[in-house]
Amino acid sequence: MNGFWNIVFILIIIVLLLSGLFDLIRWQFNIIALVAAVVFWLIALYNSLVAKRNQVKEAWSDIEVQLKRRYDLIPNLVETVKGYAAHEKTTFEKVIQARNQAMGAKSAEEHTKAENYLTNTLKTLFALAENYPDLKANVNFLELQRELSDTENKIQAARRFYNSNVMDYNTLIESFPSNLVAQLFRFMKEAFFDLQGEEEARAKEPVKVKF
Repeated sequence: MNGFWNIVFILIIIVLLLSGLFDLIRWQFNIIALVAAVVFWLIALYNSLVAKRNQVKEAWSDIEVQLKRRYDLIPNLVETVKGYAAHEKTTFEKVIQARNQAMGAKSAEEHTKAENYLTNTLKTLFALAENYPDLKANVNFLELQRELSDTENKIQAARRFYNSNVMDYNTLIESFPSNLVAQLFRFMKEAFFDLQGEEEARAKEPVKVKF
């Protein structure tokens, strides 16, 4: 429920109260009308909170789709690089470990930490590839690099959409009078999904991912 309808309901309640005080409407009817108005108002606020929470969940599911695509690409990337730099075992293990940790993350906070760590390990892997000209020219490697970059961009788009919905939802939870309904029915604030170095860029243009 937006601010406009909140104001409308408040005005209706005030009018009903004043009409009762000045005997413009019989109190028996006035009380029934007041109770009905308040109940309808609370239901509308509750439904608004539910709708916003569902929008946040839907937005998060879009992120999960892109994250899964990223996780599926990483093993193929590691195997391709292994073919040219098999002795770089430590780097490969870190990438796979970071991938597994990210896959096991549950909350947005856990995903933020895990995805930032995974991004750093991938940067290390691509930096390693700079030492192998034949690998850099490998068609499979170039295609995986392109797909990962495309996935990163889609993750950023989904992240911005998710954070926008979280902002709206959290604002509704903190605003009066919807905060009263949120506390009564235990609606909890959601965490933002902020990738490394982008907390300050939430309202700016997306940063292009480069490896």
